[in-house]
Amino acid sequence: MNEFKNKTAFITGAAGGIGLSLARKFHEAGANVMMADINAGALEKAKADLGGGSRLARIVCDVSKPDQVKAAADATLKAFGKVHIVVNNAGVGLAGRAGDIALEDWRWIVDINLMGVVYGVEAFTPLIRDNGEGGHILNVASMAGHFTMPGMAPYHATKFAVVGYSEALRQELAPDNINVTTLCPTWVKTNIYNAAANRPTAAKDSNKPASVTATQLYALTKGLVDSGMSPDTLADLCLTALTARRGTVFNDPEARPAIMARAKTLLADYDACLDDLGMS
Repeated sequence: MNEFKNKTAFITGAAGGIGLSLARKFHEAGANVMMADINAGALEKAKADLGGGSRLARIVCDVSKPDQVKAAADATLKAFGKVHIVVNNAGVGLAGRAGDIALEDWRWIVDINLMGVVYGVEAFTPLIRDNGEGGHILNVASMAGHFTMPGMAPYHATKFAVVGYSEALRQELAPDNINVTTLCPTWVKTNIYNAAANRPTAAKDSNKPASVTATQLYALTKGLVDSGMSPDTLADLCLTALTARRGTVFNDPEARPAIMARAKTLLADYDACLDDLGMS
């Protein structure tokens, strides 16, 4: 991974899970790493766990606040002089049935999962352009950005958006020697199944009994996540994919049938509509 030696990486959601593993792997590959997270205590511990040193820095950052993301970009430049790699990793999950999801919870997940990525791209792309050496943007989406399941519409909406946004950026930024890669994993051992506890209506809903559907969905998700891929293994895969300048990172052979089923449905509808128009 000599490509990353003496380069600078900025990573959101770096206090745990995939973000912490990516911070570790970039640091081991010789990169300077700015670790960003909303949780100051967890961030301090994560930085200490990686050994500290002059090639590691941290900053508390709420990715849903564009001024904080801009301040983090300025701090990264001040700490390390240049920026080459941006990992927009911070994300949350939200489940619920259509008609029952509070609009403030919708805004919460969109502000973090989608706009947090946008703010990162807007703040850091000029810095990568200015370094004269090119670089990488890694946007963390999910396999939930390629196929769907009932009860997870808000999460799917944000992850489909990140996939489309990243694919457009990949085309747009290629002439600037900036590679854009989308990470689309299935189940990885993280704490994401507890993220909805921080949604705006969580306190108000805490006194309400959970529905059977919500309880079952939580238990299913927790079981799949707890038995999922190690985030360190996924992080190694990401660095390999960035070196190869791949457009997408996948990690699960069992997801292929779902992708193929969606493609088959889309093509069937496409052909049927053309047939209706007499254009087939």
